[in-house]
Parts: sequence; structure tokens; C-alpha cells
Amino acid sequence: MTRLPYPPARRDDIVDDLHGTPVPDPYRWLEDPDDPATKEWLDAQDVLMRAADLPGRERFRDRVAELLRSGSVGTPAWRGERRFFTRRTPDQEHPVLYVGEGDAERVLLDPTALDSSGLTTLDSYQPDKEGNRLAYQISVGGDEESRLFVIDVATGEVVEGPIDRCRYSPVAWLPGGEAFYYVRRLAPTEVPAGEEQFHRRVYLHRVGTSTDDDVMIFGQGLEKTNYYGVSVSRDGRWLSISASRGTAPRNDLWVADLSASPVDAPELVTVQQDVDAQTGLHFGRDGRLYVFTDLDAPRGRVCVTSPETPTREHWRDLIPEDAEAVLTSFAILDDSAEVDAADHVLLVGWTRHAISEVTIHTMEDGERIGEVPLPGLGSVGALIERPEGGHEVWFSYTDNITPTTVHRFDSTTGETTLWEAPPGAVEVPEAHTEQVVYRSKDGTEVRMLVVSRQGDSGPRPTILYGYGGFGISMNPGFSASALAWVEAGGVYAVAQLRGGGEEGEQWHRDGMLAHKQNVFDDFHAAAEHLITTGVTTPDRLAVSGGSNGGLLVGAALTQRPDLYAAVVCSAPLLDMIRYERFGLGATWNVEYGSAEIAEEFGWLWGYSPYHHVREGVTYPATMFTVFASDTRVHPLHAWKMAAALQHAQSGDRPILLRNEAAVGHGARAVSRSVDLMADQLAFIAGHTGLDV
Repeated sequence: MTRLPYPPARRDDIVDDLHGTPVPDPYRWLEDPDDPATKEWLDAQDVLMRAADLPGRERFRDRVAELLRSGSVGTPAWRGERRFFTRRTPDQEHPVLYVGEGDAERVLLDPTALDSSGLTTLDSYQPDKEGNRLAYQISVGGDEESRLFVIDVATGEVVEGPIDRCRYSPVAWLPGGEAFYYVRRLAPTEVPAGEEQFHRRVYLHRVGTSTDDDVMIFGQGLEKTNYYGVSVSRDGRWLSISASRGTAPRNDLWVADLSASPVDAPELVTVQQDVDAQTGLHFGRDGRLYVFTDLDAPRGRVCVTSPETPTREHWRDLIPEDAEAVLTSFAILDDSAEVDAADHVLLVGWTRHAISEVTIHTMEDGERIGEVPLPGLGSVGALIERPEGGHEVWFSYTDNITPTTVHRFDSTTGETTLWEAPPGAVEVPEAHTEQVVYRSKDGTEVRMLVVSRQGDSGPRPTILYGYGGFGISMNPGFSASALAWVEAGGVYAVAQLRGGGEEGEQWHRDGMLAHKQNVFDDFHAAAEHLITTGVTTPDRLAVSGGSNGGLLVGAALTQRPDLYAAVVCSAPLLDMIRYERFGLGATWNVEYGSAEIAEEFGWLWGYSPYHHVREGVTYPATMFTVFASDTRVHPLHAWKMAAALQHAQSGDRPILLRNEAAVGHGARAVSRSVDLMADQLAFIAGHTGLDV
């Protein structure tokens, strides 16, 4: 193999002085996508990418597409006898929103019917408390700039919208379906230039009125990067509002009694403020306030109190913290009018080392009295009950070889039954999953899921995947790309690194801010474990990650290029000195730190992948995949890093850049996902020796 003829990229002599440290940035000109030089360079990269040799691409494409023909089904949201859920049939590009009553069901919203190009996605939906109206949010081309609409459920008629600037907005309906609280950014003309993605506020909107008449309820004068949550109890009496600075693992929290103050001027009472904990509230049908918190309980606990006394000195533990399992959700099953009925139970969802469990408890004292039967050792989604109460709960289930299904548990019989499976029948390859334990650099025990064909042994081409950030857990789940790889003879490993939530909030914090290097050390140790146990060898090992996981593999290839033969780095953060200036970067300094603060600059400077590329090093074969409409992580990170690696690479392993238009960081059409996965798998196969 010979070194590729990389497009020329000028190196400017730009060096910033930050806290006494010279910080070079030779490719800063690539931060401007409208610069003709940038466009010319990107066009040349596209030519290089299209000419790349990707053996087995068509086979991977066909197999991934076939596995995704399983379709999908979502957990229902109930409003009386109406149920709202999503389903995607084998030939559909996007999930479709349905409403069902009894045996009848009909389409409420089909994104492809709205836009035959396939570029429109359904971001979220929320039926009102009676199930007569439904708010939904859509975005186009991957920009995630949600526009909010309201439809009449009976007729399908749009009765409101579009309301723009509603990205990441919850919708909290008041009883009657005539008004709701929601979150909206201020207009661009009302904020400083460059801050258009921030400055959210909570508003009250009355259906049929102009948004100019919306009443601002909350957020004025608070942190510009705040995200807000808002909910209203089923009876309409209680309003709760939460505020988090960016993605910080803590929130402030307030409640208001809407029976004692106007809905457009609620008198908010502080539940917690400036407390280093995450807390959520649920107003029970029994009149109690249920508090889900990690305050003094990094693995989570459920407490109870009265809504009239919501502050922590009044909390009583109902489900205390477990020494090993992480509490993830709960549901209340009370199908009798009598509050203290003996058949009332509390279901509690847990993950034990990322494997789901659901236990049954008494309502009064939280005593464990049973366990919900589950389909296997996998992942259970949120526990969904009927808002009016009942003896049933619905939840999703998936594992490494099972597409997501929806199940129903009946507390009167103690049985779990399949409620709905995905509509497409596909042949899933047989695969064996093992959870292994290894030690990281500092001796910490870390777990990893290793998926392979039953009976295979000896060193095999292997993909190591990781994320390690924001408290997000890498739980077992169906992956068409992973199964296509395993079926072809490879091994797929998922490391459950610090920075994630697999072992609770402390596990997250052990991999953030000053401790971010722990995440990379955990990842290197996972690779070394796979090598020392004979699963693979360095010349057969690839790493893959996206977003924060793109940062992970960027650090992996710069810190330990000797360990990896290939890297797929998708929608990554890589310039950690300037990341706050682009996309939603300013909301993540609570996870990474800020280069504006001397101590935190030191953390970032210690690992920022872009700044650790060195000339004369033989780097792994690397493919960057980025998306032109990504408004979370700007593609400039990958552009600058690709230019730096192409300049520095001493070997002949290729450095490729795959740019894709009209998609973003989140949901996309199935066919676009298939093409992306096929390119990634074929690239890895070609550089790890997998014979497809």
C-alpha cells in the first residue's frame, strides 16, 4: 500500500497564548465552512473518499439493511382507552406515530408523508391529559431545530403551529387541552451574536393564540446555557420546574400549587437549589410526592413526602440506595380506589452492571416482595403505567440479538407477556455475549460486553466500541451493524467505561472534568485485555465511537497508536481548547471544563486529540464521518483533525474524511444509516483482515 495523495492543506502560523502555554492551531481556517478554501479542500476529500477501496461494502450494506427490516415499535403512552405509540414497518424510512383504541388503530403522523425526501424526522410528541390533542415536534435535514405543532386527535387536523425555537422542549399540558407550558429559546434578535442556541425560557401558551401573547413563567436572568424541565400533575394542581446548567449532573427544582396561584403567575417554592444532585418529582394519585434522587445516593433512591412539604428535610426513604444496582425508573400500580389497598405495588427498574432488573415492592414501606419476569438478560426501558392507575405496566426490552420489543406486566397475575414485536420477521445470526471484568491502569474494575459467534476462538478482527461520558450507560442492545460484523466472523466489544452511568453517578464523575483521563485509560485497558486474552491482536483491532465517543477514539489514536489498526471516529469533539465556541459546546463545559480557566485548560490541554497529533508517527487507518447539518458538534473538529493526521502520518495507512449532507447528529432515514454503517464496517474490515 502506498501513501494516498492527500489534498493540500495550508498550515498557518497561528499560536495562541493561553495561561502561559503556546497553543498552535495551523488549521483554524477550516473552521469556516463558507471559506472557498475550505470548500475546495472538502470537495477534494470527497473525491478521495469516493475512490477508497472498501471491500465487502455491498455485502455489509445488504446484511445491515436486512437486519433493520425488523422495523421497530415504541412503548405506548395511554390516555384513557387511547394509546399513542410509534411503529416502523420493514420498508419505512422513519417510525410512524399511531393512535389506537381497542382493536382499531390509525396513523396520526407519518414523517415521510410530510416530506417524501425523507429528511423530516419526528423529534418528540406529548398527548394532552385527556388524549384529545397531541403536541409534536419535527425537524428537517438533521438540524434538530424542532418546530412544535398541535393536532386534534379525532380529526388529525393541525390546530396550532408551527412554533419555532423549541429544540429539546418538554410540553406539559394543563387539564382540558387548552393550554400548556413549554420551553422556547429567545428570538435571535434578543440575544448576543453567537448565542442563538442558548437563552431558553419557560412559557405558558394557550392554544389558538399568538406566541406573542405567551406568558414567560421562568428563566429570566438565569444562566444562558440552562436547560429546563416542566411538568404538571395529572389533576392539574401541581407544577414542577427544573433547571440544569448545560448537561451538569445536578439541577435546581421548584414546585407551585396551581390551585393557590394563577397558572400564568405560579408561586414557585424551592425544593432544591445549589445542591450537587439530580432530583425529579412525581405527584402520585395517592396524594404523596415521590422523589427520585441521587442526593446522598449515587446509585439513586426513591423517597416520599407531601407536596405541601417538598424539601429534603421532609423526605422519607421508600426505596433506599442499593449497594450494587443503579435505580433507573419506577411505576405505581394502584388499581383500587382505596389508597391503602393491599394490592397496590411499586415497580422499580434497576441495572446491575448494565443488566436490567425490575422488582416489586409494597407501597407503604417499600419492602421487596417479588420480581417481574423479564425476557432475558438485557435492557429494559422506562416503566409506563396508565395515568389513571391500574394493574398494568408496559416496557421495552432488547438485548444483543433481540430487536426492541414491548412487553406488558400484569400485577394481578404476576405474568409478563409480549405486547408487540417489531413488524418485520428477520433471521438474526446466532451470537454469544459475555460480560468480562478487567482492571484499568489505576486498578479499577471495569466491565465489557464481548459479542462473538458461538464456538469461535483464536485472534479475530475485533471492533472495540465505547462512549464514557455524560452518565450515559452502554447497556445491551440490538445493533444491526454489530451483528453483521459478528456474523462475518468478527468480535464486537462494548466497554462500560467510567464517565458513563453503568455504576451510578460516582462512576460518571470519576470520568469527567479533571478525571477524564480515566476514561481513556479504561479504554486502553479494554484493548489490552482483548489482546492478552487472545481475542484479537493489535493489527486486528479497531476502535469506533461517535460524539463524546468520537473524542474517546480520538484520544485513543493519539495516546496509543500502537494498540489499534483502524479507527472510525464519528461526529467527534477533537479540538478541546476551542470546543465551547461551536455548536452546543458551551453547554458541555460542566462535563469537560473550560479553556478559559487555567486549571481546567490544563485538563483539556493534557488530552485534546487535535493538539496531540505528532509528525513522524504511524497512526491507525482512520475514517472520520461527519454530518453537514450537525448543530450539536460542528464538523470542523473532524476537518481539522483529518488535516493534521494527513500531514503527520508517517505510514501508509489511510486517513479518510466522509462528509454527508442533509443529516445531523440525531435521527435519520434508515437508508442513510445503512449506507453509513456499510462504509464504516467495510473500512474496518479492510484494515483488520476480516475476509468478507
